[in-house]
Amino acid sequence: MTAPIPHPPSAFPGPLGAGDLAAEISAQLGTRLGRVRLHGFRRPAPPPPTLVAVAHGSRDPRALPTVRALLDRVRALRPGLPVRLGHIELNRPLLADTLAELDGAAVLVPLLFGRGHHVTHDLPAALTGAPHLTGGVAEPLGPHTLLAEALHGRLLEAGFPDGRGPRSAVVLAAAGSRAPRSAQDTERTAQLLSARLGGTPVLPAYASALPSPAATPARDASRRPSPIAPTVPDAVRELTARGHDRIAVASCFTAPGRFATQCAAAAPGTASAPLGDHPALARLVLHRYDQALLARTGSGPERTKAATVAV
Repeated sequence: MTAPIPHPPSAFPGPLGAGDLAAEISAQLGTRLGRVRLHGFRRPAPPPPTLVAVAHGSRDPRALPTVRALLDRVRALRPGLPVRLGHIELNRPLLADTLAELDGAAVLVPLLFGRGHHVTHDLPAALTGAPHLTGGVAEPLGPHTLLAEALHGRLLEAGFPDGRGPRSAVVLAAAGSRAPRSAQDTERTAQLLSARLGGTPVLPAYASALPSPAATPARDASRRPSPIAPTVPDAVRELTARGHDRIAVASCFTAPGRFATQCAAAAPGTASAPLGDHPALARLVLHRYDQALLARTGSGPERTKAATVAV
């Protein structure tokens, strides 16, 4: 039997917990089942569904190379898995064009961090618009401990101290969404990052703003939601009022773009880079893909929660 591909050690100290052990077993079992021989012959395995990573898109010229670097790392972790890219807007290939070129099965993995409109509406609609495909939409990348690991890693690279200090705090900068579940996801990610930082306060904040009144039809005026709050400057002011004067901004964005630049500019000190091709983010992309496959095959909820790429 071929030796398993080595993986970098997890940044979490200590022995594997029950959930981590289940994840490791799930990943290793999935790898080995494809190599089972029946009566001396290797069983032909059907091709795996294509992993379609869905990025938002940006006019920033750095965005597309950054996303491509992330997918290169995903391919390196799972050789033989077909991985394609599609954008919601602004960059090519657009998602609809990517789906039109595929056949068989596909799993759309959003490179987004909460259950906003793109995840709950646009991606399912795109899959419905490709009736020649079978497949599903994976969960967004947040919240998850692997996301907290990537955010922590980028903060350390930017020079944020590794350890709790009474004057230190972090603003978790996200794109934001008016969907209540998206805000809940960002808040949970902030909690996970705080735990990763040894209890350092982490306050979620947002870059989004409401469209101008002229952009909203008058008939919808009674249903206009409240502005997304707090903004990054608001969060910095709140943490300063609490006595924190070493405040960093953690960039919860896949790639450079207008929102990431705007949030970094509001940082009073350290601002981390977008997550890009951080190894933990690549493992998280595969974890969401694996979860979606298990859900599609009718596996139980505990197995679905446990699925991940080996770490």
